[in-house]
Amino acid sequence: MRRKKAEKTRSRRAVLTVMVMRLYIADAAPNSVKAIANLEAICKEHLQDGFKLEIIDVLKFPMRALADGILVTPHLAKLSPSPAAMVVGNLSDRASVLSALGISE
Repeated sequence: MRRKKAEKTRSRRAVLTVMVMRLYIADAAPNSVKAIANLEAICKEHLQDGFKLEIIDVLKFPMRALADGILVTPHLAKLSPSPAAMVVGNLSDRASVLSALGISE
């Protein structure tokens, strides 16, 4: 009886690591649209539901971008898990994006 209870407790403690990312874009600019599509494909293939993505339009929230030190869009920031990383561009170089996110193919 105790063994079953211990197993249940362990399974409740198991925590899914969620990747937290922030993508800065410039409205519907071609590179921003490509970056969103490329990131969605990567997340669907490699992360399934194990990610949280915040998309920030720097044209609508310029002070936020300035405060976060964003000078170029599109700009992907991986916030957690550590180490933090960033990728600038339309995210079409899949190998570089996966490497920055710490995902092995």
